[in-house]
Amino acid sequence: MTRYLSASRVRAITLAAQGFGADRDGPAPGRRAILSLVRRLGLLQIDSVNVLCRAHYMPLYSRLGPYDRSWLEHFNQGPASRRRLFEYWGHEASLIPLEDYPLYRFRMQRAREGGGGLYKRLERFSREQPAFIAAALEEIRHHGALAASDLTDGGRGQGSWWGWSHGKSALEYLFWSGQVLVSHRRGNFERVYDLPERVVGRDAVEAPMLSPQAAQRALVARAASAMGVASARDLQRYFRLDGRETRSRIDELVETGELVPVEVEGWSMPAWQHIKAKANRRASDASALLSPFDPLMWDRERAARVFGFHYRIEIYTPSHLRQYGYYVLPFMLAGQMVARVDLKAERTQGVLQVMAAHPEPDVTLETLAPALFEELARLARFLGLSRVEMMGSGLLDRALEAASVRV
Repeated sequence: MTRYLSASRVRAITLAAQGFGADRDGPAPGRRAILSLVRRLGLLQIDSVNVLCRAHYMPLYSRLGPYDRSWLEHFNQGPASRRRLFEYWGHEASLIPLEDYPLYRFRMQRAREGGGGLYKRLERFSREQPAFIAAALEEIRHHGALAASDLTDGGRGQGSWWGWSHGKSALEYLFWSGQVLVSHRRGNFERVYDLPERVVGRDAVEAPMLSPQAAQRALVARAASAMGVASARDLQRYFRLDGRETRSRIDELVETGELVPVEVEGWSMPAWQHIKAKANRRASDASALLSPFDPLMWDRERAARVFGFHYRIEIYTPSHLRQYGYYVLPFMLAGQMVARVDLKAERTQGVLQVMAAHPEPDVTLETLAPALFEELARLARFLGLSRVEMMGSGLLDRALEAASVRV
């Protein structure tokens, strides 16, 4: 008999699975707590937008509170013996636990064979420019880690391929196909590439490959563990797997008992619960500002289904058509999505600017404003900013201004 779960129970299980519930005002978390949370989530999405804070820093902050961001850099650069994370295509471009490198090799192999489908245009480029790609790989092999701008002939063809140079296209193809990996990023967040054995270690590169089925099964299980309760679509999209292959892996995990079929209140599709997933009170009561690229938010359809919260990022929307703002963070209070705030870090002035604040319907401002201002002040401290400044004039903006005066 299929187990029935209420919508509130699924929210609670989801928050616990996602690692919420830590004491965010206690001592700063150390390297073990940081790395443990990355492993729990499976990956941290990377994005170049830096109007507030790089995307990969925020999910850890939202769950753990202020921490030393240099740990992420420490984990993701230097010799393979020290490295604990590597960059590859997980959900999107992502930081991934180093021990999961074997789970992505089938994706790299498919890219080399002309499949895998992440970038059809890069497949075409690989067919049209094999000699150029081979030369770029040889230059890295001979000279060591290089960015596209470092390649001898890196600028040829500027203006084609999304405005990428031939060098950038070549290195992105090599990266996608696993023939190079990201050694580190520099300056304006530019990728610097090196041979895989210099990034993740020779043992990892020379180890026997897992079958695609075994790797996919592990990724689906990780996705289920990170979400707690999920539909087939949720499980497929967490690591950007193929839909048909995901469904086969779900059946296999049900057979082994790792996934349990459940029926969820309000869901029109089948769902599965990870065998170890359960709710806890601290996670259910969690409050946090969430990045648009947080694993809780990156699948907008799932966020609407689990939290009743319809969200979209408006970075690419013309300014006069935006409803909420340019870089809008959901605010979760006691496990519920209660507001959206458009934020900007004015680093030269040391100010966290609240460009606009929008409460969700039927939320009491008297409760919301003090809790949200406390969270904004905590975020400002984490980012090394000295104060919070309200720029908008709406009801919640004015309530936040009043809350700031009372602090």
